[in-house]
Amino acid sequence: MNIPVKPLSSVALTKADFVSKQTVRWCPGCGDYSILANIQKVLPELNIPKEDIVFVSGIGCSSRFPYYMDTYGMHTLHGRAPAFATGLKVARPELSVWIVTGDGDGLSIGGNQLLHMLRRNLDVNVLLFNNRIYGLTKGQYSPTSEQGKVTKSTPFGSPDMPLNPMLFALSAGATFIARTFDVDTKGMQEIFKEAAKHKGTSFVEIYQNCNIFNDGTFAAVKDRSVREDRILRLKHGEPFVFGKEQNKGIRLNGLKPEIVELGSGVNENELLKHDQFSSDSTLANLLSGFDYPEFPVPMGILRQVENSTYEEKIEQQIKTQIELKGVGNLTNLLRGGQVWTN
Repeated sequence: MNIPVKPLSSVALTKADFVSKQTVRWCPGCGDYSILANIQKVLPELNIPKEDIVFVSGIGCSSRFPYYMDTYGMHTLHGRAPAFATGLKVARPELSVWIVTGDGDGLSIGGNQLLHMLRRNLDVNVLLFNNRIYGLTKGQYSPTSEQGKVTKSTPFGSPDMPLNPMLFALSAGATFIARTFDVDTKGMQEIFKEAAKHKGTSFVEIYQNCNIFNDGTFAAVKDRSVREDRILRLKHGEPFVFGKEQNKGIRLNGLKPEIVELGSGVNENELLKHDQFSSDSTLANLLSGFDYPEFPVPMGILRQVENSTYEEKIEQQIKTQIELKGVGNLTNLLRGGQVWTN
């Protein structure tokens, strides 16, 4: 099966070309608006024809996304967006496929689907909106809700340990893992562009506020007044430095990371440096465990490595079998000898 390579779009597109005529029906103030606007702004810069872009979603507030994009889209079943996206990408590998999901849709009922798609390295982009709550169904706790979280389904506090999306993706063998947040326009756009370029599954967690059912869940990290002291912005090849005055760093003390003050006998040469392209996942695993208040929260690309994609392997299998056995005949297959008769 030879897939012709289509030329890049010869028509200059703008953000307006990706805005659908559907009325956006998220609650006023929802972080989803920002994510939508930034995707619509980034897509024209990718120079991909509109007819080659598809958004696939499951169920949840985030899963309304395809309606608001003037591209092809699929609003599927709860947690099953990875399955639909897999079939689509294998059949049409030239398409740019984006999966939009939430912490409930993607990590609860869809956790098994997402895990296997990540390990297969399907060439798609996953945007996981994380607001630590089920918003569409009015405020039940989700897989990422903090332990002790009081919700309508956990009136005495959640007994569950929260799932770490970054560690989940790393454990599944994802080849591109990143994190951003809904009010960081510049950072979000940079990550979306890099995710789109990546050959393989790109997994992007987005801290997103639900101002109705879980308002301020990430305020301690991303509020403007505190974020520079509580966020570690990852840049490949650069040391782990953070703080409003850029006077704090992270180094290893044996096998344990520790925060140090720069200028008091400590210099940047002693600090850990980011290597997003390392084939060894040790550093990415270390970063995935950083969380406030013990450590600043990493934002940016934690890991990016190359590996063959699922659809490439399927394509090669088909090609090999055709070379060995010739082109198949469906009628002969259906009427062949391996059928049960009375």
